[in-house]
Amino acid sequence: MSSEAIAAPGGLSFDLSLDQQAVREMVRDFAEAEIRPIAAKIDVTHEFPHQNVKKMAELGLLGMFVPEAYGGAGMDYVSYVIAIEELSRVCASHGVIASVNNSLVCYPLMAYANEKQKQKYLVPLARGEKLGAYCLTESNAGSNAANQQTTAVLKGDAWVLNGAKIFITNAGPSDVLITYAATDRALGPKGISAFIVDADTPGVRKGKLEQKLGIHASDTREIYYENARVPRENLFGELNKGYAVALATLGGGRIGIAAQALGIAQASVEAAVKYANERTQFDRKIGEFDAIRAMLADSAIELETSRLLVYQSAWLRDQGRAHIKEASLAKWHASEAATKCANWAIQVHGGYGYLSEFSVERYWRDARITEIYEGTTEVQKMVVAAQVLKERAIAGD
Repeated sequence: MSSEAIAAPGGLSFDLSLDQQAVREMVRDFAEAEIRPIAAKIDVTHEFPHQNVKKMAELGLLGMFVPEAYGGAGMDYVSYVIAIEELSRVCASHGVIASVNNSLVCYPLMAYANEKQKQKYLVPLARGEKLGAYCLTESNAGSNAANQQTTAVLKGDAWVLNGAKIFITNAGPSDVLITYAATDRALGPKGISAFIVDADTPGVRKGKLEQKLGIHASDTREIYYENARVPRENLFGELNKGYAVALATLGGGRIGIAAQALGIAQASVEAAVKYANERTQFDRKIGEFDAIRAMLADSAIELETSRLLVYQSAWLRDQGRAHIKEASLAKWHASEAATKCANWAIQVHGGYGYLSEFSVERYWRDARITEIYEGTTEVQKMVVAAQVLKERAIAGD
């Protein structure tokens, strides 16, 4: 399956539409011209790519599936995953910056915010005039996200938030924080609510920049809420129904991270093939040796099955069809494939693959996080197993 093909379960064609092909070409051109020249540098400096984020906004890449009426590009979800794939093929940090703003920030506002909230927050976020962050994870609420310790208490005309969030992507440059907090601790997961928090709210504090294994240009920090007063009207969705908002949001977020992993895998395979065709040992191109060919073949099957799963989940979402299992399958497989393909690419490069001068070591470091955030591989297996058992129960097996 080529990069110009799309998985369409039960459909008649695996071809991308002309609009989807145009998105790929546009984002690839942008990534090659604007991102590749700085990708290695910002990996070393850990510098957030402010100027490129502004350019991504101008291209409509920060609110891709948001309707034009709300400042977005009005594209389909398949186009969105193509864009994340192409950004991540060159720099995974750029990919996750866009993925978070699209999937984890714009989506819940689009789906659950009221009209006034959409006009105030969704429009500038989709246009890229503001940048958002998703604040769910806590030190004791990782895979078990329902275990929220951050609290929100209504006092007069404001909700008073106290607590801390960790591993927050886009934290430093963020303007808007989609925040989850317990509004009724006695109800457990049924007592969580979702809030729109302006990042400059008094009592909101951003922690130090985290030093990570990979995606160095992605700004990751803790967020602290210390008697932060959030306007009463900034509750979005229903009171005590925020956990459902979080779960629905993560479903789309997993597809975005799967697309990020797919882009890393694609880059790894391209680098391995290029080197195998150039490097000579024993008077032969190393691509002629069976051991190298086996690694390239293994990479190819991991890459292409990942693309099928990722595009299938995006296609199902576009059709408004159930895709919980498919999103988890895509995230699970593509994330592991990215790590495998990057690892094989390093092996193909031999000693050079261990040097930062060659991008493959960066691809491996960037790939590793895709098996962890938006739900670890182990969580994806739990989700898939639950869905399979549910399907069998419905079928009467």
